[in-house]
Amino acid sequence: MHTTLSSATKTVTIGPDQPFAIIGERINPTGRKVFQQQLRNGDLSRIAIDVEQQVAGGAMLLDVNMGAPLADEAALMVKAVTLIQQLTDLPLVIDSSIPEVLEAGLRTYQGKALVNSVTVEDERLHTILPLVKEHGAAVIGLPNDEEQIPDEPERRLELARKLVAVATDTYKIPLEDIVIDPLAMPAGADTGHTGRTLETLALLRQELGVNTTLGASNLSFGMPHREAITAAFLPLAAASGLTSAIMDARSPQVVRAARAADLLLGRDDWGAAWIAAYRAEQAGKPPS
Repeated sequence: MHTTLSSATKTVTIGPDQPFAIIGERINPTGRKVFQQQLRNGDLSRIAIDVEQQVAGGAMLLDVNMGAPLADEAALMVKAVTLIQQLTDLPLVIDSSIPEVLEAGLRTYQGKALVNSVTVEDERLHTILPLVKEHGAAVIGLPNDEEQIPDEPERRLELARKLVAVATDTYKIPLEDIVIDPLAMPAGADTGHTGRTLETLALLRQELGVNTTLGASNLSFGMPHREAITAAFLPLAAASGLTSAIMDARSPQVVRAARAADLLLGRDDWGAAWIAAYRAEQAGKPPS
């Protein structure tokens, strides 16, 4: 199963036989008070820094979220997408909980974007999926409904199955354009969350065959040495079926863990990508 995303000039393929897809998470004002104020003032200069750092770190796609409180999120999304497309050729993930913002970003974007995200709530399904279909995008699906985020992996699979059925049957969205997020929850709140996430990934791979993603930083929320936790988790998740993650591409420890997973799972023939990344680091420049 291959999920193909593109900018105007570059294509990235997500799949179990492809390099682990690193989605840079940084262009997001959540928890960044200075960035939030800059966005409210219409100052997008920080975005250029975030793009440069993530590209240098090894990002293959960039998540774009303009959810600053009291700001015109739709207008900011248009400006951000336009700016980022001038700065990099990496494909983008248009990230918002507001349909009008998603539509503004998709309308502006040149290429095939990934929409982040849709839940299995009926109203959300029938609001977001038509936008995905209209703009020829792919979409991240979250297996939670109006009632809860279920603990049981089997229930998450059941909800993912419903989401896939509505997307493919009602809106004729190709299965390969649906990327399921198994919902990684903080291990600090319940150490059992990690096992449930891994089990959900395995079920998604076995039962639906879809590509998967998750917010890798969610798992370590509230814990010290967060990068070490994320770096330990990624190879486990990749072995269970995770094919991409929204993560901090500025962190060498986390990016190396994703690349090491490729090497150890046989997705990096002769270790060519691992060696190339090492040589690029030694030369003081980012890998191509």
